[in-house]
Amino acid sequence: MDVIQLTGIRCYGYTGYLPEERVLGQWFEVDLRISVDLAPAGRSDRIEETLDYRSVIVAVKDIIATAKFALIEKLAEKIVTTVLDFDMVQQVELKLHKPGAPIPDFGGKITLELIRQKNRVLLD
Repeated sequence: MDVIQLTGIRCYGYTGYLPEERVLGQWFEVDLRISVDLAPAGRSDRIEETLDYRSVIVAVKDIIATAKFALIEKLAEKIVTTVLDFDMVQQVELKLHKPGAPIPDFGGKITLELIRQKNRVLLD
């Protein structure tokens, strides 16, 4: 299977366990590896034959900007299931980075990694 990689999708959002995280917000960054068959577009040179990744970027940013989940695990799962809903997508590998975690004496970032296939999505 072929892969489209989208890295560094950055957006301000309101997901977090602490109430102030859902009010004040923080930056999130997403990297995606999307498995899709690129052969039809490679032969035809037509965008209709591939995944229009601009739509994926818009969807990811919209989820981050509007969601107010307590856990970043929920945010990551919502992004993955949304991307899997796009036609042609067979698998999604996601890395969700939370660079500014409000943890005392911790200057790093938290990263979740999810891998989901179209036929193995967890349902709400």
